[in-house]
Amino acid sequence: MVWKTKQSANTMLEMREEPYLTPALMDKIIKDIMPRYATGKGALMTTLHEVQHEYGYIPWQAMLEISKVLEISAAEVADVVSFYEDYFSEPMGENIVGICQSIACEVCGHQAIIDHLKDKLGVDVHETSADGKFTLLAMECLGSCDNAPCALVNGKQYNNLSVSMVDEIIDKLSKE
Repeated sequence: MVWKTKQSANTMLEMREEPYLTPALMDKIIKDIMPRYATGKGALMTTLHEVQHEYGYIPWQAMLEISKVLEISAAEVADVVSFYEDYFSEPMGENIVGICQSIACEVCGHQAIIDHLKDKLGVDVHETSADGKFTLLAMECLGSCDNAPCALVNGKQYNNLSVSMVDEIIDKLSKE
């Protein structure tokens, strides 16, 4: 795996006038989530799950809003969102296709599946197709090394994958 850096120091965040933390979300965070934790940091992951459940991802503006409510830095919020694969900072496609990239899946040919999907969907890893139908992810170990290569598609695990099996899955989802 290669870490790609991008120049982001001067990036302007897209901001909307309406806050992402609606009165209902604020109420839930302040009255239900925060009292269960000793610190704002403790409430962070649960709060992030709530926001992602509401929007399907966690917008950068929402991270700023969360940092203010929980009284932690925006960098700490962004660190957690970018570290855990359960959180998304960009809108995702209708169908999320995550290919395991553990060593077992690598040895069993996961790269051929990823390359095929990149061509078939017209995206790179961690991108969403132009029609918004598919997002392709490279994921860390899915815990099914004895069934490598494997994938997680819309939360359902598929094992012992081949290119033809992946085609069947994608074709079926395309028709839905």
